[in-house]
Formats: sequence, C-alpha cells, structure tokens
Amino acid sequence: MTEILDGEIVLDPTLVAPDTKIQNYMINFGPQHPAAHGVLRLVMELDGELIERCDPHIGLLHRGTEKLIEYKTYLQALPYMDRLDYCSPMSMEHSYVLAIEKLLGVDVPMRGQLIRVLFAELMRISNHLMNVGAHVMDVGGLTPILWLFVERERIYQFSEAVSGARMHAAYFRPGGVHQDLPAGLAETIREWAAQFSNVLNDVQALAGDNRIFKQRNVDIGVISAKDAIAWGFTGPCIRGSGIPWDLRKAQPYECYADLEFDVPVGNNGDCYDRWMVRMEEMRQSLRLVEQCLNRLAHCEGEPVCTLDRKVSPPKRGEMKRSMEALIHHFKLYTEGFKVPAGEVYVATESPKGEFGIYLVSDGTNKPYRCHIRATGMSHLQAMDFLLKGHMLADAPAVLGSLDIVFGEVDR
Repeated sequence: MTEILDGEIVLDPTLVAPDTKIQNYMINFGPQHPAAHGVLRLVMELDGELIERCDPHIGLLHRGTEKLIEYKTYLQALPYMDRLDYCSPMSMEHSYVLAIEKLLGVDVPMRGQLIRVLFAELMRISNHLMNVGAHVMDVGGLTPILWLFVERERIYQFSEAVSGARMHAAYFRPGGVHQDLPAGLAETIREWAAQFSNVLNDVQALAGDNRIFKQRNVDIGVISAKDAIAWGFTGPCIRGSGIPWDLRKAQPYECYADLEFDVPVGNNGDCYDRWMVRMEEMRQSLRLVEQCLNRLAHCEGEPVCTLDRKVSPPKRGEMKRSMEALIHHFKLYTEGFKVPAGEVYVATESPKGEFGIYLVSDGTNKPYRCHIRATGMSHLQAMDFLLKGHMLADAPAVLGSLDIVFGEVDR
C-alpha cells in the first residue's frame, strides 16, 4: 500500500525488505540526444533526478585532422580549419594563417587586416546567434532560434559573396585574404548591421527577460572566477565569471589595437550570465563591423594580400602577360611555399574562446606538426564539476551555456 503525503509518494514499509539498499543508476545522455550538441555521450550517475557524477565520452567524431595536415602543403591544409568549429569557420582559419605568417615573417596589408577582422566579427555574431538560439530551445523556447536563423542566413550570403562557399570558405590566406570584397558588399553589410540590433532587442525581450528562462538558468552551472581559471576556461565562459580576459585586448593581433570595443563580463558565473555575455558581445561586434567598414572605405583599391609572390599568387591578368608570374602561380599550387624551420603558438579570440595553433616547421613545404588547441575541450572537462548536485533537466542548460562544437573538440 502506498500513500501520497505532501506531494511525495511514500512506500508502505511492510513492502520493503529491511536490508534493501537503494543504489544510484547510470544513464546515457547522448549521443542521440538532440541537446547533446553533437556526438557527445555523457554517462551520468543519478540519485533520483539529482546528478551525482557526469563523465563526458568523446572521440566519436575523431577524423585525425592534425595527422592529415602533416601530409598536405600549408595551403592545402587550410580547408581543414573550416571543418573544426563549423559555426564560425573563418575564425578557425585566422589562427592558422597568423601562425604561418609569424614563421614566414610576412606582413599583411592594412586592407587585408580590416577584411579579416570584419569577417572574424561576422563569424562571432553567426556563432553566438546559433548558441543563444539553441540555448533557449534546449530549455523549452522555440521562437528565438527561428528568428535568429534568418540573420545567420544573411551572414552565410556575405561569406558566399567573398569566397563562393557558405560554410567552408577557405577565404583567409597566408599574407591576407583570397580576394577583395565584391562591389556593393560593404554597403549590403552596413544595411544589415543597421537593423540587426533591433533583432537582438527582440530576443532579449522575449527570452532574456522571461521568468521561465531565468528560472532554468539563473544559479545553474555556477563557476567562480577562481575555478574558471583553474579549469582553463576562456571566451564567454570565463568572462561570464567576471574576468575581462579577451585576447583582442590582452594580446592584440591584426588591427584590433586600433579599434574601439568593450569586453562584457558577468557577475555570477551561471548559465544566464554566459548567455547574456554572448548577447552583449554581438552588440560589440556590430561596433567593430561598423569601424571596419568605415576604414575600408578609405583604403579602396589597396592590396588585400601580400605582394610577395613566393607566398601569394599573382593576379590572373598578370599571369597572362608575365612568364615569371605564371611560374610563381604554378609553383605555389603544385609545390607550395617553404616555411623556415621553427615553432610557434598563435591564439586568437574565437567566438568560443582561445583557439590556438601550435605549428612546427622543418623547413619544407609541409607542416612537421600542427596541434590544435580546441576551445571546447577545456570547457567540456568541467561538466562533472558544473553538474554535480543539479537536476537532470539542468544538464542541457549547462551544456548549452558552454557552447560546444565537436568538430574542434574531437578533431
């Protein structure tokens, strides 16, 4: 006989053996679960609905990217970067080309730097649109992600305009970018940016100020500033804990030192703070986009890639007239360029945090070693720490707030 007292089911003690031991049970969260954000398997030990332990299992998407790069020339290996964090592909290319340029000692023309920063910030917005929309959906709200995919589609169109590809652009090249902006694109981006802040305001009003969304995220997955540093957090995850660490400010690269933007931080280090930090980062990215567009208007016609023909190809018209240019083109795309022996680590502030490339050259035309410092790996290892003591329903909120993509985690 069972009774219900104060909303709880109480078993008749006569039906339970005196020596009965109630044990925790194990469940698999993912890799089929739609909120697993990829092929992630979380092995959870539950005490009723409470999470006692969470063990992330990865490797289900492992493609051997770092080993494959060793068998390609530096330029041929570039498209592998797009397949890492496929929510912000050009941001992955950024660290890679900067590492090559550091070993080569190549300078990038200012127009090339501005175009890189422009698209790095567009990628940041695209990435955060996906994350904030999916995060709301993970805890039960469908509308924002439908709105935000319309904006992501516009950014895909900008990517396609400069590279011919929506996702896997291979647009950033050692020495600059592949080609200049097509006529009219700068003005199109400016028009889109002018209305985009209204979309952010709508999402903030619908989701950010929603009491149900707050109940699912406030004081969930809290990590202190001290623990965030200890676990190797970067990007919005560490800034959500109140630490204004941003490589664009702390270790400026390209022309970021000449641009004005703020670094938003949170107070509590919970899921809600991480969501809000990403929302504000998109507004700061809009400021950077506007500044880049204004500066690009003053350097119209300038080169977008280095003029060193040992590194970047000549223009098509030049190849028609010059045998030397034709030879350079042929050698670049058959043999590639040789990089001086040495090693370098270069990191950029990708949308998810610090994305680093450790590159070792032995003086040949192929990397001797390329190790990728995946942003999501550091965040994913803290899942057990963040989830312990929370309810099972809190797992999607915590995972969504970390912004995991398995292309880079598994590699």
